[in-house]
This record gives sequence, C-alpha cells and structure tokens, in this order.
Amino acid sequence: MTTVDSVLLIAFGGPAASPEIRPFLEVVTRDRRVPPERLEEVAHHYERMPGGRSPLGERTLAQARALEQALAARGPALPVHVGMRNWHPFLHETLAEMAARGHRCTLGIILSPFRCDASWDRYVQDVAGARARTPGAPEVSFAPAWSEHPRFLAAVTDRARAAFAEVPEGGREWTPLVFTAHSIPVPMADASPYVAELTAAARAVAARLAHPRFSIAYQSRSGRPEDPWLEPDIGGALRALAAAGERHAVIVPIGFVCDHVEILYDLDIEARALAAERGLALHRAATMNDHPEFIAMLGDLVRSAA
Repeated sequence: MTTVDSVLLIAFGGPAASPEIRPFLEVVTRDRRVPPERLEEVAHHYERMPGGRSPLGERTLAQARALEQALAARGPALPVHVGMRNWHPFLHETLAEMAARGHRCTLGIILSPFRCDASWDRYVQDVAGARARTPGAPEVSFAPAWSEHPRFLAAVTDRARAAFAEVPEGGREWTPLVFTAHSIPVPMADASPYVAELTAAARAVAARLAHPRFSIAYQSRSGRPEDPWLEPDIGGALRALAAAGERHAVIVPIGFVCDHVEILYDLDIEARALAAERGLALHRAATMNDHPEFIAMLGDLVRSAA
C-alpha cells in the first residue's frame, strides 16, 4: 500500500466575486434541467451576499490550514490542499499543483456529512475525471463516511448548545429543535443512506443535548417544481411551529460544514424573515467552519488512513 503523502479536502465550490456568479451557476447546472428563472433567482441570492461572493472557498481554506496545523502538532505532518467540484480551485487544478509538488498518494476527504449521489458519488466521479485529465496526478484514496464520528457529533452539539443559550431561560426545555439538510430528489434519497444518516446524526445530537423535542426539515431545493424532493421544507416547518403558538425555534444546519449562500441567504435571510413575520424568533446554530472538534475529527480520519 502506498503511503499517504498529502490530504485533499473536496468541496462544492462557490464564486469569489460578483462577476463569477453566473459562470459558476452555469458550471453547477450543466446537463441539468434547471429553469432559467430559477438560476436568476439563485444569482440574486449571491448578489445579496457582501461583495456578491460566497465565503465557502475561504472557509474551506481555513479548515485546511487548521487541519494542517493539527497534523503538524500531533502527526502525521502532511500538507493539506483544497479542490472544488464547481469552481476554482477546480479539482484538476489542485491535482496538477499537487503533482508538481511531487505528491503521489493523497487522502481525499469529502466535506459532505451525509451520502447520496449528489453529495458523495459525484465527488468521487469528478475526482476520477480530474485525475484522468491531469498528467502525473496523485492516486486518491477516500476517507470513509464520517457522520457518526463522535467528534463531528460533539461539534454539532456545541454549536446547537450555543444557539439554545439565545433562547430565554424559562423556555429552553421545550423550544423546538429543527435539524436541516439540503433537500434532494426522492428517487435519489431512496437509493442512498442519506436520510438514515441524517436521522441518526440528528437523534445522536438531540440525545447529547438531552432535548427530546426535535424534528428534521429540508432546505435549498432546486430543480423542477413538479419533481418530488424531500420534505418538509424548512419554510413549511416554521409556519407550522408559528401556527402552533411557538415563539422560539433553534435551527441546526447539520447537513452543512461551513458558511455559504444556502446558510447565509436561505436560513439567515429567507427563513428568518418568514419566521419573524409570524412572530417566531429563529436561533440559528453556527455551522462547523473551523470548530476545534471538527478539525480534530478530520485529523482522526487522516491518522486512520496514514
């Protein structure tokens, strides 16, 4: 077995400046039946972000630097690179840089907690495609699924606990806790462990919080309206909570590991406005970003492989 000599964090990608928004969306939706009006709608979401940019790239790079430091401290001391499926640095660009640096066998870590074709299989396929077009590209082995890793669950629990601290003390015990993940088409969900892994992780975090009142909702669906996607949608879930007389809700985006437009717009702007219109205070837990327990989990994955 070839010794792992580097780490590759694999993420979705996002525009780093306003002029990149529509070219990025064209890459994302290539060969998909996404209506033009939906693309424009999403483009406007990005335009609402400061500078018309997604922080996903810099957040992922921060995760890479934190992991590199953790590996330097505890071993094995390996360089950590970032490759994106849909924008710069594209996977083939990063693999070419790694080849130039002499890397021959890298550990790929897919930064998606729950597995389905869109969140896992396509990443593996795109890495294979990027290797095929990159002379001398290193071999890529993949870290296993990590949604049950205790350190991931600890990090989510810590983020959720901080969000609960925003709720007035007398009402925390029965404040509804809603875990969210990206909605996907129902046929894709039926053919994958996506819902089972999401449900198991949500249940584990709720148990760690000793908070039995929790539910799961989905967000950020795309595609044709007539196609069935996972439900309930977060908007419908918030409407139902407000109609039931709730005044606070804690939202934990457990399916996302760093800030980007599906957090900063879909939850912080759209969902928050919907909740406020109905007298419901929304307390959104932070995503992982560079939480120490999340970085420690990534380090565990590297050490297990190396």
